[in-house]
Amino acid sequence: MSGEVVTQVLDLLGAVTLLLGSLLSLVAAVGLVRFPDLLSRMHSATKPQVLGLLLVALGLGLVLRDPAASVVLVLVVVAQMVTSPVAGHMLGRASYRAGQVRHDLLVVDELSGGAGPDDQRGAP
Repeated sequence: MSGEVVTQVLDLLGAVTLLLGSLLSLVAAVGLVRFPDLLSRMHSATKPQVLGLLLVALGLGLVLRDPAASVVLVLVVVAQMVTSPVAGHMLGRASYRAGQVRHDLLVVDELSGGAGPDDQRGAP
């Protein structure tokens, strides 16, 4: 009887994490459509999407309870956590160099190269 209860609890936790991960991925998609500039869209594409994928993978691991599937899910999460920040950084730099960034929305511009008296780098 207790094994059945454990199975039901794991299924419930898996369903909750799948739902939360799906909602975070939906929030990331809405951010891609609604945010005004490229850098804000990149932020919404990388931050909640990675956490959403992590929660979805955790939910799948809880529901499937298969060691082989868990290994694949861990590999997917590790690959996503390694590649998403690097890809976001590279896209941001390339977009800045191509002039596709709205400079009026930047609080700090660390890529400008000019360190004048009004430079906003570092702590205030």
